[in-house]
Amino acid sequence: MNHRHALLALAVAASLTFAGCTRSPSPDAPTPAASGTAPAGETADQFIARVNDELRALMPELTASQWLSATYINDDSQLLAAKYNERYLAQLNRWIEDAKRFEGQQMSAETARAINLLKLGASMPPPRNPEHLAELTRIASKMEGTYGAGSYCTGEGEARSCRQLGALEDVLRSSRDYDAQLDAWQGWHGIARPMRQDYVRFVELVNEGANDLGFADAGEVWRSGYDMPPAELAAETDRLWNQVKPLYEQLHCYTRTRLEAQYPGRGTVDGGLLPAHLTGNMWQQDWSNLWDTLQPYPNAGDLDITGALERQYQSALNARMVRENALIDSDRRADVAHEAQIENAKRMNERAQDFYVSLGMPKLPASYWDKTQFVKPRDRDVVCHASAWDMNMAGDVRTKMCTKPNEEDFTTIYHELGHVYYYLAYNKRPPLFQGGAHDGFHEAIGDTIVLAMTPQYLQSIGLVGEQQQSQESLVNSQMRMALAKVAFLPFGLMIDRWRWGVFDGSITPDNYNGAWWALKAQYQGVAPATPRGEEFFDAGAKYHVPGNTPYTRYFLSHILQFQFYKALCDASGHTGPLYECSFYGNKAAGAKFWSMLEKGNSQPWQQTLEELTGGEQMDAAPVLEYFAPLQDWLTEQNEGRSCGWSAPAAVQSPAPAETPAATPPAQG
Repeated sequence: MNHRHALLALAVAASLTFAGCTRSPSPDAPTPAASGTAPAGETADQFIARVNDELRALMPELTASQWLSATYINDDSQLLAAKYNERYLAQLNRWIEDAKRFEGQQMSAETARAINLLKLGASMPPPRNPEHLAELTRIASKMEGTYGAGSYCTGEGEARSCRQLGALEDVLRSSRDYDAQLDAWQGWHGIARPMRQDYVRFVELVNEGANDLGFADAGEVWRSGYDMPPAELAAETDRLWNQVKPLYEQLHCYTRTRLEAQYPGRGTVDGGLLPAHLTGNMWQQDWSNLWDTLQPYPNAGDLDITGALERQYQSALNARMVRENALIDSDRRADVAHEAQIENAKRMNERAQDFYVSLGMPKLPASYWDKTQFVKPRDRDVVCHASAWDMNMAGDVRTKMCTKPNEEDFTTIYHELGHVYYYLAYNKRPPLFQGGAHDGFHEAIGDTIVLAMTPQYLQSIGLVGEQQQSQESLVNSQMRMALAKVAFLPFGLMIDRWRWGVFDGSITPDNYNGAWWALKAQYQGVAPATPRGEEFFDAGAKYHVPGNTPYTRYFLSHILQFQFYKALCDASGHTGPLYECSFYGNKAAGAKFWSMLEKGNSQPWQQTLEELTGGEQMDAAPVLEYFAPLQDWLTEQNEGRSCGWSAPAAVQSPAPAETPAATPPAQG
């Protein structure tokens, strides 16, 4: 992520638990249920078979409006997306209403599961009131369009300059000028202010839809999709968080020390919190861009992946410029540079595909290479947040990115192809079973591959130099991975803690921003360097909030991926420390992985997890096993330092009471 997991869950992206892709309806496509009359004498099994048939037949059209609204942002595409979502969700309401006929009747276990998934699948629960449904989809499309077209502009007249998210992220990635980073961070967060009132109304409408389905609020709908009582999910995530929290605390302490050294007097915010704009990431969810600041041993092995990718791209660009004689004609030069960006992005995708193919998985279909958006177009606004799409449940798969030659985007591609290969594996299942075992599974697939991208693997593909076999090089390697994986964990938890509180009313509109920053301080130990009052809507500066994508999936995926990784390493015959394992090229590991992917969500996730790992419980023990050398090193580095932080009083949300990350919260 950029934890990277953009699943366009606008209205229906996860509507049928199809994590990772966006699906929307055709306004004109006829269905037997469209009239509101089900066939006479229809059994429950026949009903589910009909729903599956209708979904599969509609799918090529269902995705088109959402793809266009994300890759051609304008009023027309937003209108189409809103209307398609409205009509689809109205159809979903009819299916759910039809399903009530079968309550208490005998049916196959498979049909009972499908009916339950049908009811729980909408991340944006649709109100029955047609006017409210239309309003909901209109607001949802508007918020996504606002995010995708967001720009930070300065100056007037001919001096006016505007930067979108990618350019602002580049500042946080590369600049170490305190004020330039703060300006870029504040600039992007300002784009969300117009969403605030829309989001207030959005919450009212999705809660109305949840009530119509028999739930207390939309948060309860989300928590019900895990093959366990919804009340148990918060406790389960707390249990997992408490396993890994000590490791995060040590990483936070080390990072704060380094930032204080680089920015004397400005490297922390009151209470020992990290300044939000200094983590190298717009949302503080991934600290990989601070490698130049946080690398433990600069001379112990080359892990500058971004530098290698940039050099490869520049070399290819220069060769193309000479070949095209484009150094003279400025217009042609711009065209050639854009073409070079596309070709470079395709090479990065080909490298990622190679890993999956080495495990015995198929090559991506030709349509993937023809239809994917690899880079940001020169002529229009698009949603750059990376996402993977299953267009027709039959092999038309693609991704959407604005790829740049850096480590973050390189690993993002491996992540997104995890979604794509999940689609291809379960495409033979009935449509209602075409989803992850739970949504965290979908997010964990590609990241399991990322864990297997060891320094030795990276050396074999020419991205890093020869690796030293030393304690220093091991610590470097572990730190590189921890800045992405460990730094993300509390962020993955706090977003839905905020939304659960928003949905259940314990976080009111007049405290949206205060609650957001209270939870970020509590879980992440970060804070804004300047005051952020209620005139701001900083939650909306993160795609998944206006895009309405549930986020607990990402926290769970960061636990599950280490369990998957350990299981596949065992299947490959690996012996030795877990962190040394790469199962690249191992067909036995690939066969076991593919077998899990083929199951989709046709059975409870506990059963699917057991088939791969041997246990039914999510467990962070493999995370701690993997990072054991780094945790020991961090503890030594932090010895004698005052670690921990003080956070504002925690905002109440539908979760067990949670103590702050390190020290009791300050009062008041």
